[in-house]
Amino acid sequence: MTIPAAGIAVEDLHKQFDGLKAVDGVSFETGPGTLFGLLGPNGAGKTTTLSIIAGLLKCDRGRVKIAGGDSPESIRSRRLLGAAPQSIALYDPLTGEENLAFFGRLYGLRGGTLRKRVEWCLELAGLTDRRRDRVAAYSGGMKRRLNLACALVHDPPILLLDEPTVGVDPQSRNLIFETIERLRSEGRTILYTTHY
Repeated sequence: MTIPAAGIAVEDLHKQFDGLKAVDGVSFETGPGTLFGLLGPNGAGKTTTLSIIAGLLKCDRGRVKIAGGDSPESIRSRRLLGAAPQSIALYDPLTGEENLAFFGRLYGLRGGTLRKRVEWCLELAGLTDRRRDRVAAYSGGMKRRLNLACALVHDPPILLLDEPTVGVDPQSRNLIFETIERLRSEGRTILYTTHY
């Protein structure tokens, strides 16, 4: 698999909510194959920063450039980004396989390409044998792994992970860490928030 080179540049980001400074002058740059961590306690602005990078929030000041120049709001940037939010973003009545197919279709995947990506993601998440089980029956760790897999179904070169191991058992945490390292070694840019 060839991952296109893509990075993130963040310059002097500021964001306030009702006078409260959530992000105050954050700047950094990442390149392809980089695992970049935002470490801080709850309320430090990590999720807000990720939301601005993903184009879900507008900053009050500063700018974000994706893959050398596009803003996060551009269609091109959105196709380059995969995001696994801290709050599990899955549909419990659907199976693991159905969740992946649903998110893949949102990114325009169809037919054989969609089937291959779903298979790849199930294998990556260690959920191939549980593919037809409803997500409501998954453990917390299994849901976290599927949440990550859904962010990868469209094969993005940039991955935004918001507290991807919060509330999971040590075995699932280790599998998630191994998965992240594998993705980084393939050349993906990974931005990872944590308070650990």
